[in-house]
Amino acid sequence: MNIAVLGYGTVGSGVVEIINNRGKDLMNKKMSENLFVKYILEIRDFPDDKNKEKFTKNFEDIIRDHEISVVVETIGGINPAFDFTSRCLSAGKHVVTSNKELVAEKGLELLELAKKNNVNFLFEASVGGGIPILRPLSVCLAANNIRSINGILNGTTNFILTKMISDNMSFETALKIAQKKGYAEKDPTADVEGHDACRKICILAALAFGNHIYPKDVHSEGITKIMLEDVAYAASYNSVIKLIGTAQQLNNGQLYILVSPAIVNKTSQLASVDDVFNAILVDGDATDEVLFYGKGAGKFPTASAVVADVIDACNHTDKRRLIGWGPEKKGVIVDYKTIKNQYYVRLRVFDSFQILPTIKANLGDIHLLSRSGATTLELAFITNEYTETELIDKIENIKGAELKSLIRVAKC
Repeated sequence: MNIAVLGYGTVGSGVVEIINNRGKDLMNKKMSENLFVKYILEIRDFPDDKNKEKFTKNFEDIIRDHEISVVVETIGGINPAFDFTSRCLSAGKHVVTSNKELVAEKGLELLELAKKNNVNFLFEASVGGGIPILRPLSVCLAANNIRSINGILNGTTNFILTKMISDNMSFETALKIAQKKGYAEKDPTADVEGHDACRKICILAALAFGNHIYPKDVHSEGITKIMLEDVAYAASYNSVIKLIGTAQQLNNGQLYILVSPAIVNKTSQLASVDDVFNAILVDGDATDEVLFYGKGAGKFPTASAVVADVIDACNHTDKRRLIGWGPEKKGVIVDYKTIKNQYYVRLRVFDSFQILPTIKANLGDIHLLSRSGATTLELAFITNEYTETELIDKIENIKGAELKSLIRVAKC
């Protein structure tokens, strides 16, 4: 079975290496015929690479070759990945991708194109890297009505927060270490501002609830405003701070979808997920909570998921895998500011003892927090349940109090 790989970066090279090293073993265990990489599309030159004879800079070599049954897209981004993927599907070739931006933005169009041409568009590696989650969600948990999904979906931000929690390290210092280790890009915006996690929760929500979810419709907050003071106050509440992607179906059928930092109690299964690891907690009406855990990124974990999809596509060349979702539903996503939640609040005040009665008069019962080194110019607490709009209005009415930090308390 001949395949082509688009892109020879971290994931693409990992896919080629796994197939080269384990092709015959895969055939003996999983497939009826051998798996062979015939083309590698890459604009860069790799003159000393052992696969140099397979390289091409011309996409037409791949699209015109009728021996190519499966194309692996690991270029990333929308362009030219969308054009290449569309043309491959239209030409009757199965496509496997690890590109979460492509799936989140263009997944519906590509799934419909795959259906039209009776081929597969598979994307297990787009969420969770090497963690099996999309196929279990659509197949193994098919008997469930999914009530909610909560996940640590970005290894870079989880590594940074782990350093802040465990080593009392500032965000800036932890980010530099993440970049040095190769966990964070030179421009880390997509990770630290929550965009990467947003694309992933959109894919999970689309698969769980049946309709395409566009990232532009989902509110995302990153971790750049998290301070060591917040980490210390969370610890006094027996909690840690994690970047959580949440998708929940409400009783009225609307969806509450959000990416934001959250105060996670240490009794939660997500609280102990550290370093670059990811974890996805799925709550179904039949199974209750099921946790998927592992390395959410990296060369071989992600390539492993890609190759698994390649094998699946090769074993189903004559029929489509029933994975996907329907069109977007306008108005299905509820305004996140209208959902009641408990919040962690940190204020700068003129005097914590004098202002405390006013705060309680405005906010009712609060759970005061403490940390070493705090002065009377600072006050932190956990609120009762409010919508974000209600809470901010109440805080703005308190004279002498300046809001410095507002973090949701996780319900998972």
